[in-house]
Amino acid sequence: MQVKFNINGKAATLDVAPNTLLVQAIRENLHLTGTHVGCDTAQCGACTVLLNGRAVKSCNTLAVQHDGAEITTIEGLAEADGTMHPMQAAFKECHGLQCGFCTTGMVMSAVDLCKTHPGASETEIRELLEGNICRCTGYQNIVKAVQQGAAAMAS
Repeated sequence: MQVKFNINGKAATLDVAPNTLLVQAIRENLHLTGTHVGCDTAQCGACTVLLNGRAVKSCNTLAVQHDGAEITTIEGLAEADGTMHPMQAAFKECHGLQCGFCTTGMVMSAVDLCKTHPGASETEIRELLEGNICRCTGYQNIVKAVQQGAAAMAS
């Protein structure tokens, strides 16, 4: 089947099997490997992308379901000149990562979280990030990064 996306600001047309997951199309067909595959069951959030502006776990949705969609992966979050998105910069500055495996999905979820819940408290941030699992950090610096990123996005 043919599916067309606008991914990271560029048009893409793919021929995929009807059962191709969105994460597979992104990683295997488009070679955008920043979107990680962690669990294949939508539990960990490592595969999170922005689909029409909303955070979606790309491991449990089919590519063909999103013909015509606007998709942003971690590779498309930064500016064209390489300037990091405020949330990426906050994760770096606050050391909101260790091994880095969950980071791309965590950042993408945090961007959506800040748009849909501006001014979220620490407790709310923790609740809203429940769908993203980090096995390394204990979440302290992740929450701090989301708060700092939210402040930068708001200004």
